[in-house]
Amino acid sequence: MEFGFIAKTFMGLEPLLAKELTQLGANNVKIGRRMVSFTGDKEIMYRANFQLHTAIRILKPIARFQAKSADDVYAEIQKIDWSLYIEKGKTFSVDSVVYSEGFRNSRFVTYKVKDAIVDQIREHTGDRPNISVSNPDIRLNIHIAEYDCTLSLDSSGDSLHRRGYRQELVEAPLNEVLAAGMILMSGWQGETDFIDPMCGSGTLLIEAALIARNISPGVYRKGYAFERWPDFDQDLFDQIYNDDSQEREFSHHIYGYDVDIKAINTARLNVRASGFTKDITIEQVDFKNFTQPSSKSIMITNPPYGERISTPNLLSTYKMIGERLKHQFLGNDAWILSYREECFDQIGLKPSMKIPVYNGSLECEFRKYSLFDGKLKIFRSEGGVIKTDDEKKQMAERHRFKKNREFKKRLEEKAGNNEGDIRSFTFHHHFSDIDGFIGEKSFKRRISQERERECGTDGKKRGEHKRSDNKRKDFSRDKKYVQRSYNKHSKSFNDDED
Repeated sequence: MEFGFIAKTFMGLEPLLAKELTQLGANNVKIGRRMVSFTGDKEIMYRANFQLHTAIRILKPIARFQAKSADDVYAEIQKIDWSLYIEKGKTFSVDSVVYSEGFRNSRFVTYKVKDAIVDQIREHTGDRPNISVSNPDIRLNIHIAEYDCTLSLDSSGDSLHRRGYRQELVEAPLNEVLAAGMILMSGWQGETDFIDPMCGSGTLLIEAALIARNISPGVYRKGYAFERWPDFDQDLFDQIYNDDSQEREFSHHIYGYDVDIKAINTARLNVRASGFTKDITIEQVDFKNFTQPSSKSIMITNPPYGERISTPNLLSTYKMIGERLKHQFLGNDAWILSYREECFDQIGLKPSMKIPVYNGSLECEFRKYSLFDGKLKIFRSEGGVIKTDDEKKQMAERHRFKKNREFKKRLEEKAGNNEGDIRSFTFHHHFSDIDGFIGEKSFKRRISQERERECGTDGKKRGEHKRSDNKRKDFSRDKKYVQRSYNKHSKSFNDDED
């Protein structure tokens, strides 16, 4: 039986997500704004959560209606038979996203939905269901655009960008879904070596390894919201979870460099947790000392772009990047994400592609630089390709998105401070309704939350209910390409003796 679903993503990644869904076997795939709708059966929903690289969450709509007031919302929610979705003793939560002049307070909408559900269940059973914000059994999402309302079951739970391999954070880490999207936009699938010269906590490196080996990004997750649904099919999900038939060998290598030793240590810890220590090498190297790689390579990186750094330091960093690429990366392609026009100008190279994409609420561009020795005419006459047909099509599809956007305003000439190190700036954070991005004030709290996510307030590990079976094999890649194994049942690493 087929159902309708909505896969949420970041602005600019919709075509990539649509392609992933099509390859997965989804039907009626349609691109929207920060989302892709599709149809499929229960297996497709499980696979979408487990296998998609560019999805933030998967929603299953259960009701669509029009409402002009909060009372209208209450009445429509009351029409749904909630005994089909919320069993006795189960908890639930409601998230709301509202774009409407008629509903100025999204929190009030949330309360109305909760009240309607609680009142119906109490009237029919005499029991009042409990609300749980941190760890509910059933997650609901209501989306209101003007008067059009969609109520959905959230099948994912925690945002899908939370893969589960990240052990430590650096400040302003690159979101995993965005990192995967950047790699997929480049077209790289493991055919060459991969380099990130400013790797930070190693997110691009680990996402590259997952893509190169075609490993599902959900392999590290502790659980999904759909595992608590009344109709959850344990055997079907075990079959999907344990199927590694599509994984492939990776004969090249991934390199990560950074000037900051703290970032290097964090990246090494995360790579070790991911199980890719044989695929990824991390070293402390300043980009200004970067030299020509011995093998064919692709470079994908997200350089600093802060607001509180002296102008000469920031611009000189990008000038240095351009010089290194021009003299030490010939014969290869480099992809750079940034959101300042003058930073790109300082690179001093002509990009062959410009792809608009959002990093949180920052309107960025992801640019491709094809590095070759000599003149473009000679390069093309020798069979060199600057832009493939697929890339030309991709550029055309994104023209609509690019037309109505403005690049970040140029830095003021007198802007800056006394910070001399390019790594000492403070990122410009934004609060956003997009999952996975935090404000500066909440950074330390986020680190604490990430470290404590395994345990609830009662001290019990979250997700115990969904890994109690003995059907699933241990996640072990030591025989293939790593030195450690990860046990799915105990949620811990088994260190092998050398």
